[in-house]
Amino acid sequence: MLEGTGKLINRPTTTGGKKYDKFFIYVPIEVARDSAFPFKADEKVKVKIDLKNRQLTIEKAT
Repeated sequence: MLEGTGKLINRPTTTGGKKYDKFFIYVPIEVARDSAFPFKADEKVKVKIDLKNRQLTIEKAT
C-alpha cells in the first residue's frame, strides 16, 4: 500500500463579497508520482465519509 503524510488545508476565498471556505487535501509527492497511484491531475473524484469508522474515501467519479 502506498503511504505518506498529507495535509488538509483551508484556503478561504471571497466571491461576490462573501467569504467561503475552500478545503484541499494535499497528497505527498512520493504517493502521487508512484505508478500505482490511481488518479490523474484535474480528474473528477467522489468523496465519501464513513462516520462509523471515521474514514474518508476518495474514488474516481463515474
